Amino acid sequence: MTRHFDMVARVYDRLIPRSDTGRLTRLLGLPVDGSMLDAGGGTGRVSGRLRPLVGQLVITDASRGMMNQARRRRGLNAVRAIAERLPFAEGRFDRILVVDALHHFANAQQAITDFARVLKPGGRIVIEEPNIRRKGIRLLALAERAARMGSRFFDADQIVAMMHRVGLSATVVEPRSLIFWITADKPA
Repeated sequence: MTRHFDMVARVYDRLIPRSDTGRLTRLLGLPVDGSMLDAGGGTGRVSGRLRPLVGQLVITDASRGMMNQARRRRGLNAVRAIAERLPFAEGRFDRILVVDALHHFANAQQAITDFARVLKPGGRIVIEEPNIRRKGIRLLALAERAARMGSRFFDADQIVAMMHRVGLSATVVEPRSLIFWITADKPA
């Protein structure tokens, strides 16, 4: 799958619509003096706009091309890594953001398990995902399957269940729209 993203990395920001950073700011509980991880963050197109609201921002992505683009943005620490095995110490991050990426990870449950590991007690994860229950998104999933991207889309309830398995409390925001958000908190 990283091959697909390597090929589009230079034009990715122009192809993909922007996320609602105001909503993400509220859901993440920003500003925060601590650190935030943008897992599967690609070029940094989303978290780069949130950079002034966190003490430190780290972006990870498996795609070399995406990481090369992210490194061109000021104030971003880009680390090439897969979400299922993050190269960070336990309890490293105050916030974790995953925008339009969970369905691209090889093993979503393992990624969420590792997010819980690197999240500080009292920290929060926000996941933004396309709603597979909507017809337009099901067509997108078929297109990604045809392109052999290896994507696996989950509905909101499945993601909440994954969060609960690792001891996080999770809430779904706007489950009936084309995109939904999940906030998950780690007990303090």
